[in-house]
Order: sequence, then C-alpha cells, then structure tokens
Amino acid sequence: MKLFLKGDRCFTDKCAIEKRSFPPGVHGTAFRRKVSEFGIQLREKQKVKRIYGVLEKQFRRFFAEASRRKGKTGENLLVLMERRLDNVVYRIGFASSRAEARQMVSHRHILVNGKKATIPSLLVRQDDEISVREKSRQNANIVSAMEAALRKGTSSWLEIDAKNLKAKVLSDPKREELTLPIREQLIVELYSR
Repeated sequence: MKLFLKGDRCFTDKCAIEKRSFPPGVHGTAFRRKVSEFGIQLREKQKVKRIYGVLEKQFRRFFAEASRRKGKTGENLLVLMERRLDNVVYRIGFASSRAEARQMVSHRHILVNGKKATIPSLLVRQDDEISVREKSRQNANIVSAMEAALRKGTSSWLEIDAKNLKAKVLSDPKREELTLPIREQLIVELYSR
C-alpha cells in the first residue's frame, strides 16, 4: 500500500509502488496464503507506526495515553499522533515528508511559542505557534516544501501564514479531517487481546 513516505516523489511516476504491483524479493510473485485476523491487525499497526515514524515502545505509550482519555480509543490515538510536532511541521508544509520534518525539529530549525524545540514527539496544544527559526528561513528545502504545500492545500485545524513561515494550532484535529487510509479499530482490537 502506498504510504506517501517519500514526500513529493510519491505523487510522481518514480514512486516504487506504481512501478510494481507485487512485493519485493524472489518470491514476490508466488502464491500467498490467506492472512489471519491477527496478521491483518498487526499489519494495520505496522502501517500506522511506519506512517508516523514511531517505534514500538513509543507507540505503546501513545496507545496507553489514548485509552486513558475519554472517547474512542482509536480516534484518540490518531489525534495524539497528529499532534506530534514532527507531524505538525509536515502538515504545515515546512517539510516535504515526516522524516524530513523530524530532522528539522531535531536540528533546531523549528520554534514553538518562540522557543527552540528539539523533541519531535512533543505534543502541540491549541493556540501554540509554530515557526521557522530566523536563520533557517532561506533554507531551500523549507522554501520548496512550503510552495508544494500551498499547491496541495492545508489542514483546517491549522492556521498558516506562509509569508512569515508561521502557523497556529486552532484546535485538535478531528477524525474526519484525517484522510489517511487507517482502520484504527483493528489496532484497538490488537492491543485488547
């Protein structure tokens, strides 16, 4: 399945998923057995972990936090994942992929409420202001990513000032706004075993 991990490359013909319709390796074209229910649930969890660039221990922590909150656990989990600073930097358009956004945060290019933020897993809150550091505003990667993001459109829970390279978090993201092909109920069922 196409997860759009490589930024703009995933929207072109160079995307690896578009070139081939079978899994990589010698046995990619061989007959495959039916996947069990556990296998489907595990694959969904791995897909979400891969999309957001999170390892197992951190993902478990996010799931535990989501289950403690009121409401549906699966939706809470996705909202928590969307509120991570590296994901917000990607959604704003300062980076062309989540991996690039994670690197920008850890290399001190991003400010949260005027202070340097170096932790990609930081959860942003309502009314937080995210901006690019003054010295990094002429960075070619940031400028090209911002131009591409303006062409694609932005999220409704973020207010973006592209001219000044700033954004403000208006509210928590809603499940309806997340267009990723994720079936969060399968993840909840997997951890409920």
